Amino acid sequence: MSARVLDPNVRLLYKATFLFGMACGISISLTALHLDAIGYTKTDIGWLAAIFALGIVLFSLPAGALIRRFSAKTTLVASLALYTACLTAFPYLPSFESIAAVRFVDGASSVGIWVASETILLSRTRNEDKAHFTSLYAIFLSSGYVLGPALANGLVRVMPMRPVFVVAGAFALAATIYLAVRLERDVPERSEPAPEATEPQEKPSSALTILRSIKTSCFATFAYGYFQSSVVLFLPLFLTESKGVTRAQAVVLPALFALGMLIFSNPAGRAADRFGRLRVMRALATVGALMILGFVYLNTFAMMGAAVFMAGATLAAITPVSLALQGVIVEKKNYSRSNAIYNVFYASGMLMGPPISSQIIERRGAAEMLFHLAALWAAFVVFTIIFYADDPAAAKGKLAAPSV
Repeated sequence: MSARVLDPNVRLLYKATFLFGMACGISISLTALHLDAIGYTKTDIGWLAAIFALGIVLFSLPAGALIRRFSAKTTLVASLALYTACLTAFPYLPSFESIAAVRFVDGASSVGIWVASETILLSRTRNEDKAHFTSLYAIFLSSGYVLGPALANGLVRVMPMRPVFVVAGAFALAATIYLAVRLERDVPERSEPAPEATEPQEKPSSALTILRSIKTSCFATFAYGYFQSSVVLFLPLFLTESKGVTRAQAVVLPALFALGMLIFSNPAGRAADRFGRLRVMRALATVGALMILGFVYLNTFAMMGAAVFMAGATLAAITPVSLALQGVIVEKKNYSRSNAIYNVFYASGMLMGPPISSQIIERRGAAEMLFHLAALWAAFVVFTIIFYADDPAAAKGKLAAPSV
């Protein structure tokens, strides 16, 4: 771990984030299989996924309000405890209605964890290092996402599927207890001023004001949520039906995407801290969009694997940089509100991507679906050119206006 991580709370957060990622990785890899095994149709599974995303969307802004009222630590620990309960109870629920209710709460608690974790991370790191530290946060989370499914694959060979969810719950419970005991409590944003304080406190900025200042970060996370949810559902279909890729080969490609992200996220973060976050995001999106376009025309598995690896190295690396960008734009007192808004856009992308992409596939084909994803990233590139001054590095004269 980097010697630049000076605040011990950041180290604690990284370790707990890995445990949470392990729980998520196990759950994600088994949820659809479990639902299919107990008789639910693909339509049912799709509705449950939408209900999960709806929980994320509806609870994003309330999560920020809870942080301002009670503190980020309290919100994080409570959300982790709720997530643990949902994860453990899920495989034992008797009806679609009960599963839907728990999946909604699962989404709500997940976004509570994200918003609180990001608020703690941004508030405890320096502006000049933010992209470096947010990239490390993404790496710890994604490492759990990668190792969790591998562990789940081994466990289902030696035990029924239901107890494996309990194992996932144990990882989440460990993260809950670890943070509850070890993490320092931050000061609630709406705490009463000290008796000796005589100057009136400045009110936090409005949600609309914050949105205007972090619009490029919000576009980036919306695009990634949209892209991620669409690709996870429909890329395997495109590969097996149009490219002649076997199911065994198709399973390898998500791992290559994750590997690209794990290797390049931190170098991208370091470059963003040095050369400007928006400039690096624009470069990553440009290369990523070209990888998506090129993927349509590739015919060998080796070349497709290389394209997926590069897409992970570029598009997945944008998210931690965009988080760092909004962290250097807004004032510390507005972090909970800005992180909540930021996650609304990510969840909205996750919610909108699959239904739109499925319609394009049905009416035009899978290749056109990939073209529209590339067009989304191209639109983001244009957006960053128009609003290049949103990066504080540009305001300080470090960046020249980009040429079109």
